[in-house]
Amino acid sequence: MRRDVFQAIADPTRREIINMIAHHPLNVNAVAENFEVSRTAIYKHIKMLTECGLVVITQFGRERYCEARLDRLNEVSDWVEQYRKIWTERFDSLGNYLGEGDAPKKRPGKRK
Repeated sequence: MRRDVFQAIADPTRREIINMIAHHPLNVNAVAENFEVSRTAIYKHIKMLTECGLVVITQFGRERYCEARLDRLNEVSDWVEQYRKIWTERFDSLGNYLGEGDAPKKRPGKRK
């Protein structure tokens, strides 16, 4: 089953795994040692990340290494960006509206 990249980043453990292997591949056991859950649980997280296309497992002899494929996160970035534009426009409009109300009003004929 091909999973959605949003499912992968929804879990904090999976996000931490991605952070750990973002710069260089790590042995599956080295990844598991950094968590206080069972290796089986970590393997399930890694399987989910693999199904989402964010991780590739490479076998070197008896060792299995996890390597990040961060280009898949562009899907998340693109999704966020469309809403960033909308909210930026709305906040700019709100700022303009509030800015008009903050300007001191000048009364004709009054001088200090």
